[in-house]
Amino acid sequence: MSGPASAKRDPDAQDWSIGEEADELGFPQEALDSFDEADFADDAFAEPAFDTPAFESPAFDEAGVVAGLAGAAAAAGLAEPPPIAERYVAANGPEIGAEHPIPRITIAAYCDRPDVASLLMSIGKDRRLAKATMTVETGGVTTGVARLSTQASPNLLILDLGGTPGALLADLDRIAEYVDAGTKALVIGAANDIGLYRELLKRGVSEYLVPPIQPVDVIRAISNLYADPDKPFVGRVAAILGARGGTGSSTVAQNVAWTLAERFHAATTLIDLDVCFGTTGLNFDEDAEMGVGEVLQKADQIDQTYLERLLVRRSEHLSLFPASAALERDLEAGPQAYELLIEQVRRIAPFVVLDLPHVWSRWMRNTVLAADDVVIVATPDLAALRNAKNLFDVIRSNRPHDSPPAMVLNMVGVPKRPEIPVKEFAKALGVEPIAIVPFEPAVFGAASNAGQMVIAAAPESKPAVALESVARALCGREPVARRPTSLLARILKR
Repeated sequence: MSGPASAKRDPDAQDWSIGEEADELGFPQEALDSFDEADFADDAFAEPAFDTPAFESPAFDEAGVVAGLAGAAAAAGLAEPPPIAERYVAANGPEIGAEHPIPRITIAAYCDRPDVASLLMSIGKDRRLAKATMTVETGGVTTGVARLSTQASPNLLILDLGGTPGALLADLDRIAEYVDAGTKALVIGAANDIGLYRELLKRGVSEYLVPPIQPVDVIRAISNLYADPDKPFVGRVAAILGARGGTGSSTVAQNVAWTLAERFHAATTLIDLDVCFGTTGLNFDEDAEMGVGEVLQKADQIDQTYLERLLVRRSEHLSLFPASAALERDLEAGPQAYELLIEQVRRIAPFVVLDLPHVWSRWMRNTVLAADDVVIVATPDLAALRNAKNLFDVIRSNRPHDSPPAMVLNMVGVPKRPEIPVKEFAKALGVEPIAIVPFEPAVFGAASNAGQMVIAAAPESKPAVALESVARALCGREPVARRPTSLLARILKR
């Protein structure tokens, strides 16, 4: 945003130094192939869309998921399968991709309305603004002028101006005199008016929002302002961890990653962060040129091109980053190394699945809290319930604007083992499991002996149906229909 005192501006030109459009958006090819040129006729952009229509994506078939869980629930002795958590599906079902990381910036907000000030104060504690420094004050433009006349301009200025369009523009012109060129401006107004929107663009405003707004709306608006035009795409990160050791979280993570790639045709990268005892390389029978542990030692030196070469290309849609599972060397790494590695990978893959070890350290906490989706795998016993409850409490308190973690109950129905009923387990956590995976060692053993994932080896089995529902919940769409196998293909396969 630039004021009269900083630079002259063509009144008919938009100041695209604020959020300049990029010519090359870098969308995945399958997304580009689905575009229809008729949707982009000239009159489609006659006016900037002010009331943005709701995003439409393939419907999330909750009924199909529940039906798929029926067999597993029956095996566990349940009268009915537990429903998918409505809040989790609503928040994550239609989402493809994620918010761009917000860099280390300073944000100053000056608000006319107390409710808007309260909303902005709440987002200042959000995980996505962890690197930013944000101050929120009431008093609107008057307070803003007083502050900016004696201190440097912030990187981002948020103004809550609740007056009429004319009063809003007058207030904006008044404070613009104290704002340095290059400062981005986000205005929260009261009028949904296309003429006002155009006037704001002429004045160099980056974004305009009108209540009612939710905290996530403001977070996404800020995130979009700081998207890298050369690398506009960031993938969605799903962190999968066990409530205790031995819950089978690695098996869930590996099967979910395989399913996202092979059944949903979503480009997926599986990262095994159990750097000393990870099983991804073993279960997929793949060795990497350099394991995750070694890469973490020099994460700040590895660029995206080299990283792509290190990934093991398992199939057209699935890439693996296995751990070396070596104990000869000390592979300790700091939290920043993990953050850099994950950030690099999510720049090249729409879905990133993290297979996390059963530890709780600074890097682990940061990784879990920064993920777009968190899946906790538990078994129906007291130790898992206690640990899951602690994890849920920590994650919920630190991610107030995110959906709660998803829960997968694994190895349900072990003979002669006392188990906490699924209903009581879910009640204690306040969330229904998105999948119940029955205890069927023969199915998992046969898949392991064949060197396959359960969903590949026994796609109609109850564990496979349950695990596929986890992938469906994460990506929010239906799997691609399987092509019938020809007689010749079956003969050649033999």
